[in-house]
Amino acid sequence: MTETPVEPDPQPVPTLNIANVLTTLRIIMVPFFVWALVADDQQHGVLRWVAVALFALAMYTDKLDGDLARSRGLITNFGKIADPIADKLLLGAALVTLSWLGELWWWVTIVILVRELGITALRFAVIRRGVIAASRGGKIKTVTQTAGLFLMLLPFTPDIGWLTVLALAVILLAAAITVYTGIDYIVQAARMKPAPDGREAA
Repeated sequence: MTETPVEPDPQPVPTLNIANVLTTLRIIMVPFFVWALVADDQQHGVLRWVAVALFALAMYTDKLDGDLARSRGLITNFGKIADPIADKLLLGAALVTLSWLGELWWWVTIVILVRELGITALRFAVIRRGVIAASRGGKIKTVTQTAGLFLMLLPFTPDIGWLTVLALAVILLAAAITVYTGIDYIVQAARMKPAPDGREAA
């Protein structure tokens, strides 16, 4: 009788890998981004461009670390937790700083931040029932938030021009999608029911 060969256990993915390094780098860039934006003092000079470059580079690392993690099998528990935290830190920092500088309405920042923090808390609250999967709308929300903030960060002149109007329109669209997807996630969570045997399941 031929024995079936035993497959070796897969090697655990090390936490210290290129994808997680990029995620950590994105978190580290946040205070430097905020400093450059504030230090420019709305002069729309070199430091403003530095802030724009840091924001763009940080958002690029978001795509890059995800691509590397999936293509090279570098998905770790640290990455699953740190990646969304890094995204929220960067986008939240941009929203709050722009509002503090008087370039973005505070109500937009508050609506977006309350939604983001609320849905994050909701995910943890229902985790025993199941995972609330990221929807297509959630991805569109992130893209529009990023695009709107990038446009608002560009060194505009003080006069309201078409680019400023476009930036405000995109960020308002992002706020609307943010609210809509937040309601959708709440509905998903409400539909989760305990399994018949008493255990909770999605």
